[in-house]
Amino acid sequence: MQTKIAANAQALKRWLGKAEEVLGNHSDRLNAINIFPVADGDTGTNLYLTVRSASRAVAEMATSDVGELLAEAGRAAMEEARGNSGTLFSVFLAALAEPLHGTARLTGPLLAAALERAEIRCWSALSEPVAGTMLSAIEAATRAANTADAAQNGDDSNHGLAQTLNAAVQAVLEAVVATETQLDLLTEAHVVDAGAVGFLLVLDTLRASALGEELQPELLEGLHGYGVQDPHIHLDHRAEGMEVMCTINLSPLDAATLRLQLDELGESVILSAVTEVPDGYRWRVHVHVQDPEAALAAIRQFGEPAHLSVTALSAAAPDQEPAPETAADGACGALSADG
Repeated sequence: MQTKIAANAQALKRWLGKAEEVLGNHSDRLNAINIFPVADGDTGTNLYLTVRSASRAVAEMATSDVGELLAEAGRAAMEEARGNSGTLFSVFLAALAEPLHGTARLTGPLLAAALERAEIRCWSALSEPVAGTMLSAIEAATRAANTADAAQNGDDSNHGLAQTLNAAVQAVLEAVVATETQLDLLTEAHVVDAGAVGFLLVLDTLRASALGEELQPELLEGLHGYGVQDPHIHLDHRAEGMEVMCTINLSPLDAATLRLQLDELGESVILSAVTEVPDGYRWRVHVHVQDPEAALAAIRQFGEPAHLSVTALSAAAPDQEPAPETAADGACGALSADG
């Protein structure tokens, strides 16, 4: 039975905390089906660690402004974003905050506007956005929220928010199932996209936290490759190269120039502004390359990067993967496919 809805700043803190737990519980299965854009088997771990940064940054934050809360969560996530999926989700979170500044509670129309803003930012952050990924899941959520009655009629009631969130989750589930037919790698492996599944888990956690309801374990039933009995599919695909990530202050022109240079050097290029600074913005940079030294040289011509990491993309066996610091199962245990 639904409890009283209070989609305020406290509810959004609960969302991020529960999302951290859910992703911790699901990291192994998400890693197992991670074969796009590279089969490095770490999507679940990267999403978990990125959301953990966001959750911990706002856990003790004293504010009733949901935009301010999510902006701080997005900033923290962006500064410490992990991998392609974590970087993209941090862009989503930061952009989600923008239309919500000055508001004390989430409504259907506000959620629709926030999702639309986040979709635009996420697609523009990637040099070569690809459908059949988390981007398609975000797009589906945005479309559903903006065509829901609440957005169409300006309904800011709790009932309108509930309808909007339920429609968005259902649309994302359909988008997740469709990813298997949108990318040849996924079709051949007979799996859905790991990043899209991760976004589904996070969005259902938002629904549950905002509406005072339980998570929906049935969402995961039948997703190809996601059963606990399924193998680590990413191990059948060899990943090569290095992943370079950092944060650096850049002018808009320098950011555009760096993006062009990284596009020539590698793939999966993501650049997104974190916060405004004198003479420009602080940017999160992500790229997959064969020669990390060339990428670092391109970055360092504009200044010294912070939060720099250079890691191999080669997949590890399941028992070699770093175990996330998962919290106790708690409320999210019901959603775990791993038992």
